[in-house]
Amino acid sequence: AFTAVLVVCAVLMAACGSSGGGAAQSDDGRTVLRYQGWASEVTFPELAEDLGYYDTVKLEWVGDTISGPQDIQSTATGDIEFGSAFNGAVVKLNAAGAPITSVLSSYGADEGEYTGYYVVEDSPIQSARDLINKKVGMNTLGAHHEFIVREWLAQEGLTNDEINTVELTVVPPVNTEQALRAGQIAVASLNGIHRESALERGGIRPLFTDKSLFGAFSYGTYVLRDDFIAQNPEVTEDFVQGTARAIRWTQVTPRDEVVDRFREIITSRGRNENTKTIEYWRSPGIPVPGAVIADRELRTWIDWLVRNGELEPGRLTAEDLYTNKFNPYANGTYSAGSGPDGEAVGTK
Repeated sequence: AFTAVLVVCAVLMAACGSSGGGAAQSDDGRTVLRYQGWASEVTFPELAEDLGYYDTVKLEWVGDTISGPQDIQSTATGDIEFGSAFNGAVVKLNAAGAPITSVLSSYGADEGEYTGYYVVEDSPIQSARDLINKKVGMNTLGAHHEFIVREWLAQEGLTNDEINTVELTVVPPVNTEQALRAGQIAVASLNGIHRESALERGGIRPLFTDKSLFGAFSYGTYVLRDDFIAQNPEVTEDFVQGTARAIRWTQVTPRDEVVDRFREIITSRGRNENTKTIEYWRSPGIPVPGAVIADRELRTWIDWLVRNGELEPGRLTAEDLYTNKFNPYANGTYSAGSGPDGEAVGTK
């Protein structure tokens, strides 16, 4: 089910191994980090730059993506300096031999943000067993939605053979709700604006959510290439500290203030984007102060892949895949109760 990540990396492993760890310099002497954004959204690194939290880093946007696996593949091959994806995809790419390391969490589920898996109100589907031979719509395969759906089905008692009868179908996020209401899919994966606007219209109900599976949990991480980290430790530290502080800023700042800042950033960058999406922002989706990575957030997916026969037991451990040493909320620079500038604060 997750061959896309493996195939792409297998084809490109020569590039993965040979990509240089150096990075370009801006006219003012900053190190340029290329990255991909998300249309009509503000990423945490973009916010960090806008807040002035980087000392030596300058970001260079090279385009948008709609796929976490593609984003970290581009990082591994040296097309960009950093990317973010669901931790299951990060584990898969590491297992394929990609020289990448996770340096801080990038998204997850908290009190305000989560992904729901919805059916229409009058759907006969009430349980996992009712999904046998049914279609579940999601934005991409081999990432968050696929892993979560398969994990829920397994926890609900379906066998691997039964799980494989559930048809996971790629549907663009802007069309997912419509496909559900039109009966083209039985279940729709919805989050952010797509979830909130669909709920406003009514007539749908959640079958389950990712938060119902694991509670407050970080699901994805930012990754850098190992050679980049080795050759640019000070730049890596600056990128991580600035991004961690930006995440912390969203964790302790009133929602309306965060939304206003996001709107200003989107408007000022001039990419002809719709700022309506930002109005539906609820929370950062990262429950841990400063996005410090927890061992279980990667170990869960290593265990999942081993259990499903897609990874040899003992091949990888969570400690192999991430480091918190650059994160100021983990290395002693700031306490967990600190704000983005080290001040004592409470969460909002």
